Amino acid sequence: MSELWKIFVSFFKIGLFTFGGGYAMMPLFRQELIEKRKYITENELIDYYSIGQCTPGVIAVNVATFTGYKIKKVMGATVATFAIVLPSLVIIMILAGILNTLADNQIVAHAFAGIRVGVIALILKEVLLLFKKAVATKFHLGLFVAVLFLLFCIHLSAVTVVLLAAGAGLIKRLKDK
Repeated sequence: MSELWKIFVSFFKIGLFTFGGGYAMMPLFRQELIEKRKYITENELIDYYSIGQCTPGVIAVNVATFTGYKIKKVMGATVATFAIVLPSLVIIMILAGILNTLADNQIVAHAFAGIRVGVIALILKEVLLLFKKAVATKFHLGLFVAVLFLLFCIHLSAVTVVLLAAGAGLIKRLKDK
């Protein structure tokens, strides 16, 4: 099987079995890209998510693009991006035609409520895994607390906070030299 086909299959599967957006996809990214295919490392996934948060577009698409590019440059990025959005595109087109008729159905409403709770659990699990990996030193813990303060108390934008955190990391690196 060619490498581009493997990339397509990997990202199509991730796109097909994902509910709840980019953060809910993290377990699937981890399983498929790190554990099974060994395309990227844990740190690269964290980096891709961080960069994907700051760049325009959907985080999952950005992660797919970055990963595909790492594996097979522009063709890999193109295939990965197409593969991850294709299932959603097809599902949305199907749902768009029948959503209005299902909106008042109590069974469907309860199913969606259950899906939301499940997605929150998936996201929380990934946040805890990311926290353990990313907040590894006292400096990182202090930076984490500062970022929380800036986000929740000062209400700075996510982009501003990420840029400030990057600056703090660079300053720390320069001081350590």
